[in-house]
Amino acid sequence: MALSRIWSAFIIVAVLVAASKAFFFGDNQIFSQMVTGKADDAYDTVRYVMVGSPETSGISSREGFGKYLGSYGYVPADSAHPPAVVICENTISDSVTVLKGINPAIKVHTYRSIQSTLYKKADGIIETCKSAVNISIGLVGIMALFMGFMSIAERAGGIRLLSKIIGPFFSRLFPDLPKDHPAMGHMMMNFSANLLGLDNAATPFGIKAMESLQEINPKKEVASNPQIMFLCLHAAGFTLIPVSIIAVRASMKAANPTDIFVPCMITTFVATMAAMFIVAFKQKINLLQPVILAWVGGLSAILILLVLYLTRLDAHSVQTFSNVLSNGLILLIFLLIVFGALYKKIDVFDAFIDGAKGGFETAVRIIPYLVGMLVAVSLLRTSGTFDVIINSAKSFFALMGADTRFVDALPTSLIRPLSGGGARGMMIDTMRNFGADSFAGRLASIFQGASDTTFYVIAVYFGAVSIKNTRYAVGAMLLADLVGILTAILLAYMFFGAV
Repeated sequence: MALSRIWSAFIIVAVLVAASKAFFFGDNQIFSQMVTGKADDAYDTVRYVMVGSPETSGISSREGFGKYLGSYGYVPADSAHPPAVVICENTISDSVTVLKGINPAIKVHTYRSIQSTLYKKADGIIETCKSAVNISIGLVGIMALFMGFMSIAERAGGIRLLSKIIGPFFSRLFPDLPKDHPAMGHMMMNFSANLLGLDNAATPFGIKAMESLQEINPKKEVASNPQIMFLCLHAAGFTLIPVSIIAVRASMKAANPTDIFVPCMITTFVATMAAMFIVAFKQKINLLQPVILAWVGGLSAILILLVLYLTRLDAHSVQTFSNVLSNGLILLIFLLIVFGALYKKIDVFDAFIDGAKGGFETAVRIIPYLVGMLVAVSLLRTSGTFDVIINSAKSFFALMGADTRFVDALPTSLIRPLSGGGARGMMIDTMRNFGADSFAGRLASIFQGASDTTFYVIAVYFGAVSIKNTRYAVGAMLLADLVGILTAILLAYMFFGAV
């Protein structure tokens, strides 16, 4: 019921916000954009007025403006802060114009500036439906490949062996699972793929884990305790090295593209621990057991050693290490599976085909769930609901006199649970407008790596096993996301607060 109410709320709020913009603000394009709009439509230009009384020295330079922009909040230009009272002084770049002047309504020494930025439009519901089907079709080949190899591993006994290795830990974290159940191996494969940033591999492994857990689920349409624990841990998105984010930062000419990997790693670790504690509290699981403490402590020690090693490498070496570790490990797994199957005298190709067929069926089965969730997210984006939330936050924190630098990165964190692609676009937009090495640019990067796409995960994974009642899963995931957001903000001020 929770997912049903949230989904309904998304649609209702989006339509009401759009109706308000249409009838009270004269936006006669809003409804057509929500229904038939395309992401490649012409860009919208949004103008913002800075709030504050900064020092004027150095404001004409890019560096000075960056500090100025990072230290003060901004709100949309409106009747309270009209851009008509400012006079254009100079242009710093193609996307940012500094304006300076005197507002008759305020003291002479108070300066304001306008920031103009281009926001790419989002797909309307028609294009979103097509995208949902395309996503599912794109999953067919990937899922067929990995689930084919999973089938080989299962026949050869590899999954059961992995389940025995991690059994002491998982049997306490998932007390409802039978001893050495294959789902333990499937979950471990999923967590390992997430850890290395291998999204394409993580999804098939995760769906296979959900299918294994569904086999022992007494109520087939209601999420079981192990399924909720697994999905919450998965959605927390614990990742060692955010390769894709580092690559984007490098393309945006960041001075040190890898400087966010330690905050990202810590943030995802904290969010994962938060998810574990939240679900354990709900399921009355004692986490103070020696085995659980030993596993968590051992993992923490490995992370510390890895951080110490990677911090000594340059940006190129970090990316090389990450690529070799992640992609090399996948190939090693494939090699070990084939060797194990040959040793056990398994018909390798026949086992692969059987598993690959299941991958195709699963990819098709999730289409309705994916369409429903992505359409609701599309309505929120195209209606301008996100803009209302972000601008309200900026105005609130500026009014309170708080440091508002973190607010400029909030769009990434708010969209991240709803749309991975949308959050990535927001991250890039933040870096483009404020700079890759700005406080907002770095924080947006940490937000992007802080968690998985919660509602996409819910749609795909629960949809794969036809779960309709998700119980408290959505609330637990969003609460873990909130912990991740707060941790990211805290770490950003610790690491980059002086920037």
